Amino acid sequence: MTLIDLQRDMRAWLAREDDAAATRLGGEDAAPGLRVHRNNFRASLAACLEESFARTRDWIGDEAFARAVAAHILRVPPSSWTLDAYPRDFPPTLALLYPGDPEVAELAWIDFALGEAFVGPDAAALTAADITEVDWDAAVLHFTPTLDLRDLTTNATAIWSALAEGVEPPGVAYLPEQGAILVWREAETAHFRAIDQIERQALLAARAGLSFADLCAELVDRFGQEDGTSRAGEMLGQWLADRLIVAISHSDDDAPHQ
Repeated sequence: MTLIDLQRDMRAWLAREDDAAATRLGGEDAAPGLRVHRNNFRASLAACLEESFARTRDWIGDEAFARAVAAHILRVPPSSWTLDAYPRDFPPTLALLYPGDPEVAELAWIDFALGEAFVGPDAAALTAADITEVDWDAAVLHFTPTLDLRDLTTNATAIWSALAEGVEPPGVAYLPEQGAILVWREAETAHFRAIDQIERQALLAARAGLSFADLCAELVDRFGQEDGTSRAGEMLGQWLADRLIVAISHSDDDAPHQ
């Protein structure tokens, strides 16, 4: 047996208890040791998920969380060289396990996204004083690399905040219309904010390179001159206050101004 064959068989045993792989690895003589390796493997994955989804565990309870973790480990074997990536697919597993309770997967996404933002790359944010000379007719905004967005259907943000503060969380409530959530890190703290779909679409467009002038024009087309311009200004002010903007370039420039 070559080394690569040995590694593949060990992976097959650890991930799905493949009997054929176990036989090639030594059969009954190796069974006790293989079970130890399998249990250690699963315990490491479970510990990783428990550490990453504390508020989700608080919400559904220890027993339900343990069942979800066990189901996820059987469903999704690790695919990265680092355990840090393993929690990424847990929210989709929860969405499958709790199809009638969408707040569970949304809480898990908040847990994971905050953790990802916390270890994300550093970037110094601009302030209002840094933008006095900007040519807004050609300005293109550049956002912190820790920014992440997700659609939201429930009051998961309020539930998460209450659980984090150790107070009684509110009951599940569906939003009157689909919303969204924004996650980012500022200095040493990860933050989130519930937003509407208008701001979500604006952030996605601006992050993709749409100039601020064109963004304003789209909002004016949609909401009229006064309301569209006001919305654009309010969003820009909020993004600066949240310290989301790290640079501004111009559409005819090669490099952003920081």
